[in-house]
Amino acid sequence: MPLGHLGINVSDLTGARKYYDELMPLLDYEPLLADDTQFAYWPAARKIGTYVFFYPAETPGYSRSLPGLQHLAFMVPTRDAVRRVHEWAAGRGDEILHVPQEFPQYPPPYYATFWTGFDGIMLEAVCHKDAQPQQ
Repeated sequence: MPLGHLGINVSDLTGARKYYDELMPLLDYEPLLADDTQFAYWPAARKIGTYVFFYPAETPGYSRSLPGLQHLAFMVPTRDAVRRVHEWAAGRGDEILHVPQEFPQYPPPYYATFWTGFDGIMLEAVCHKDAQPQQ
């Protein structure tokens, strides 16, 4: 059964919304709702997939090495989409942890980029498709 939704606490709801409003369309997500207490996205064109909700954190601070969320990985349909997300993150000045590349240590095909996003959360865009042969 697919995961229905995921809730993430953020230190600054307004700042996080600005960040994710730019990022989520690159990952094929659309806005679902937004008010003073939360905002959320769902897969574009009402495709089956996980909804992502954001809430204000009562206490700031995030660490991927403590219990809780380690990182978020978004599947994208093409390797070009992985590269577009990487270019967006790099263009914003986000910390790039891994440029787009194959990760042979993971079940193939695994082509991904990793970066540190809003509040220091590690984010990933991954494509599980082989490279298209050059024409």
